[in-house]
Amino acid sequence: MTETPPPSLQLDDRTALLVLTGAGVSAESGLPTYRGTGGLWRSLPFERLASPEGFAGDPALVWRFYSERRETALRAEPNAGHRALVEAERRLGDRFLLVTQNVDGLHRRAGSERLIEIHGRLLGTRCSRCDREEVPDTTAYREGHVPRCDRCRGMLRPAVVWFGEQLDPEHLDAVDRFLERWRAARLLFLAAGTSGAVWPAAGLVDVARRRGAETWLVNAEPADNAGRFEHVCEGRSGTLLPLLLA
Repeated sequence: MTETPPPSLQLDDRTALLVLTGAGVSAESGLPTYRGTGGLWRSLPFERLASPEGFAGDPALVWRFYSERRETALRAEPNAGHRALVEAERRLGDRFLLVTQNVDGLHRRAGSERLIEIHGRLLGTRCSRCDREEVPDTTAYREGHVPRCDRCRGMLRPAVVWFGEQLDPEHLDAVDRFLERWRAARLLFLAAGTSGAVWPAAGLVDVARRRGAETWLVNAEPADNAGRFEHVCEGRSGTLLPLLLA
């Protein structure tokens, strides 16, 4: 059911909270969602710019896209929704876990520490050929430049998970361990700013419900999986999250 305005979730000392965030949370900091705006960049489909095939076909174009995204992300600032989640983590401690689909780093910059970035990091770079460790990288490369690995000379790529690639299984295991650890507590699952269309993140609500969690959705637009939630609050996450988590 839709609830406006939402009540507080009443985060007391017997509550554990698992949060999932998507692009809608960052949109309030001025970052485009791509999926929500038609999935296009300079008339190109997002899938062409965020897939191994797209990178293999035109790595310079892909780096041009991600360099622009880096510049935009570094100009953006965390919003009230990010800060509300940081405060919830401060209050709950290890009874809090934040899983984000966002790669922009805004949660980390806001101060989130119990954080799983399941789609990787925009401000990181790894090698497309060898197992060189990922390194932080805020560089916006000049047009036409493709950085090379200093170990194998293979092409470097943004440290993000592209279409057709698998998530790190350790991330999903960490979510499962959190739910198992706190299943005897008052367990809450809160999703905010998600389309409900990207799997496996869209299925976390089902995983949480099987563990007995009460499920909440905060979204400015109807999500594809809204029917799986017990409580649906329509509106901006920057406005509603501070109210829900107060």
